[in-house]
Amino acid sequence: MLDIYLQTTWETFYMVLVATGLATIVGIPLGVILIITEKEHIYPNAFINKMIGALVNIFRSIPFIILLVALLPFTKLLIGTRIGTEAAMVPLTVAAIPFLARVIETALKEIDKGIIEASRAMGASPWQIIRRVLLPEALPGILLGIIITFVSLIGYSAMAGAVGGGGLGDLAIREGYQRNHQDVTWIVVTILVVMVQVFQSFGDWTVRKIREKRGLI
Repeated sequence: MLDIYLQTTWETFYMVLVATGLATIVGIPLGVILIITEKEHIYPNAFINKMIGALVNIFRSIPFIILLVALLPFTKLLIGTRIGTEAAMVPLTVAAIPFLARVIETALKEIDKGIIEASRAMGASPWQIIRRVLLPEALPGILLGIIITFVSLIGYSAMAGAVGGGGLGDLAIREGYQRNHQDVTWIVVTILVVMVQVFQSFGDWTVRKIREKRGLI
């Protein structure tokens, strides 16, 4: 069983890592758009702000297990299969994008508006403000948001096992629940708890070091 635990732990880590990476690529730009299109920000646009905000809220409000099932046809079309580690990445990514977008938006809102106004007064373009002011200033919050997303997806990945998503969740359902091997279930739970603790602690340590370097703490 040791080989099985190691394999399924790797599958869980792999699917969560890829989903978090893809969500970061899409979620950070969405979060930036949400903040800069607000009224009196560097690129106010009420239509875009409300449209993206509505889409983010809609997808955030859907429970993951329902989203997982609803996306099965799309997953089949995109990946070619509805089961397995690669297939589970699709709903994990879709679920993570709106969550991360809101986290990024919150991190960007904490930036002192005086810094933004000073940059505008110096003639900086919206792109320059985003690249040289917003993202660098919000870096600790952005990193913490990515870590929180990663940790949350570990729990979501276990739910993906309900539809043959692979990883530890699939092992817990097939071996632990369906075959009534309670020891397997508890070992899977222990591994998931350890994974969450390790990555959350690493994320907190990284953010703390960045803040210490900037003299924020």
